Amino acid sequence: MHPRVKPALRRGWRDLTTVQFGVARAHAVVLGPMDPATAGLLDLIDGTRGPAMLREEGERIGLRHDHVDLLLSRLTEAGLLDDATGGGESANALRKRTDVLDRLRPDLASLSLTDREPTGGIRRLTARRGMRVQVRGAGRVGATIAAVLSGAGLGRVDVLDGGRVEPSDVAPGGLPAEAIGERRDESARRLVRRCAPGPAPRRARPFRTSRSPFTEASPTATGPGTSAGAAPSAALSAAPGATDGVERPADPGLSLVVVAPRDGLAAYAPDPRLAVPYMQSGTPHLYAGVIEGTGVVGPLVLPGASACAGCLDLGRAERELAWPRMLAQWRSGRSRPVQACDIGLATTVAGLAATHALAFLDGGLPASTGTRWELPLPELDWRPEPVAPHRECTCGAARRRNPLGEWERVLDGPDEREDTPMEGEPHETMAG
Repeated sequence: MHPRVKPALRRGWRDLTTVQFGVARAHAVVLGPMDPATAGLLDLIDGTRGPAMLREEGERIGLRHDHVDLLLSRLTEAGLLDDATGGGESANALRKRTDVLDRLRPDLASLSLTDREPTGGIRRLTARRGMRVQVRGAGRVGATIAAVLSGAGLGRVDVLDGGRVEPSDVAPGGLPAEAIGERRDESARRLVRRCAPGPAPRRARPFRTSRSPFTEASPTATGPGTSAGAAPSAALSAAPGATDGVERPADPGLSLVVVAPRDGLAAYAPDPRLAVPYMQSGTPHLYAGVIEGTGVVGPLVLPGASACAGCLDLGRAERELAWPRMLAQWRSGRSRPVQACDIGLATTVAGLAATHALAFLDGGLPASTGTRWELPLPELDWRPEPVAPHRECTCGAARRRNPLGEWERVLDGPDEREDTPMEGEPHETMAG
């Protein structure tokens, strides 16, 4: 191990004996009291020395070996240390690809803050390179999401959509103006390749499986209006056009599917029949889009564990009796209004959706799990709309006691910080 004080955190002295790591409250930690010799040793914990050499350096400035070990232990407990050489073979291979790692250093720095283990950041970054994600939709929102996920270091990002690029699809960070008239899928693939920091390793172990821990034990999740034994192809053909012309079954090898259709209605009120392949294969999926000047992110559906499109549909119909009748009219395709998808709003939605997707892929359960976040213009105030599992939905989430707890164990996510700062003050850990 070659310990290094996390470079992402700025360091400042609160007084002569107390040092604070970090500015923002979420990750700020205070160490003290600290004598000048210990403070000098902090500058030497930069990843170029192992513990033995640090003990030698500490001895030269008057510190005992056990004092150096205690400082390293306290820094580790506080989540302030990285290991500059740890993380296994995949991490070492990534370090040799300096061109790729230089592109991903900001992402690595961010992951090092959200994972308190010394090798947590580099392990999660290398794990991303073994993942495969699918984005369904290549409009202003979907193409930008795909570009962000590719730029974040995911090993493979597939984009599915039909037709040709229209002027209204063009967006900063998404499809460029010169792509107008080209096939959407081909243009999106070029965008993903251009944004990728480098080729992913040929053989990489996935960090997670897309298989739900409840898929085999629970009945097939189909949602209302679909027979329990329907094949994915039959379910998809039941609602043509709802995925912008793309009708393909879900791949069980996917880590996540992001459903970001150009028609915002399919994100706001997703057709449960089109989610059958995801539910049957146990593939987590996240909805995102813009409808009538309102941004939508979520829900993130964990098959069998959180509310799905069927739960959303049944819950809305229960609260509003006319909803099924109106929805049938809107889905009929007889009237296709111009999509009110403001470029700033579309970019905001794409950024939040990509962030939630990455948080999930990195082992967490983001706030979109079982919740839809809405951002209407012109207020620009994100509003959470909880989506509860419905007792009549065949996904089975409503009949389980603690399904998200089961998912947390499957995700193998990071432990929660025990030293999160209190409101208004950073957390204090004594050292030295």
